[in-house]
Amino acid sequence: MKAEDKIKNALIKAIRKLPDDVEHLIIEAADSEESEAGRIVLNAIKENISEAARTGLPLCQDTGMFWCLASVGRSSDVPLQRIEDAVIRGCGKAAEEGYYRRSVVEDPVYSRKNTRTNLPPVISYELVDGDAVVLHFLLKGFGSENCSSLRMINPTAGEEGVMDAVEDIVRKAGGKPCPPMFLGIGIGGTMDRAAFLSKKAFFADGDFAFKDKLLKRLNSIDIGPGGLGGSHTVLDASCVTEPTHIAGLPVAVTINCWADRKCSVVLEKGEI
Repeated sequence: MKAEDKIKNALIKAIRKLPDDVEHLIIEAADSEESEAGRIVLNAIKENISEAARTGLPLCQDTGMFWCLASVGRSSDVPLQRIEDAVIRGCGKAAEEGYYRRSVVEDPVYSRKNTRTNLPPVISYELVDGDAVVLHFLLKGFGSENCSSLRMINPTAGEEGVMDAVEDIVRKAGGKPCPPMFLGIGIGGTMDRAAFLSKKAFFADGDFAFKDKLLKRLNSIDIGPGGLGGSHTVLDASCVTEPTHIAGLPVAVTINCWADRKCSVVLEKGEI
């Protein structure tokens, strides 16, 4: 199968079916939510998930903007141009053949003319060990993206300061990003690097030192499903860290709504 078709198929599936671990967390939350209003919201989400699977329609009307992280093995002999071409063609085919809403504008400030293709995708590259090419995609709806944020906190703030920053971002988001939320947290680097890491975090091992404390804290602030109050404000969080300057501690949070849509595509030799 051509790389572009492999990408297309993964992206069409991603707007219709949540990852199994995400769906499992939503079902668990619906079973244990303490608020009646929260249970109603979570049960409606479960019904939405079932209908999307039955009909092949998207989980949400905002099918998002294509965000791609291309992890390219240092030993790979595939030119970046070919990877970029495959990503753009695959995203274009997904938008055309799937039920993707056209949500991208050319000029962000003035004309805001719609590209009518959902292109271009946002593509970042990183070098990794080995010779594989792995593409990680987020379908980034902007109800949640608009609530994502960054804090440049005191370098001596430590773990407590990081949790304060994350809580502040979640509190300010409130019910706007269609909670319960999923969080990607990036810590370190520079301002822009921390923001990148917060999206990369959605494809990282979810465990980190203060995860349990953070989730307990965030789920005690009573935003709840749909912003109507309850015990499930954030269902999961992942974190990626990198070295930073002695005078800084950048903390970025990317928020995904309950429809935590993502997929990864491994490109084999001969496919690209």
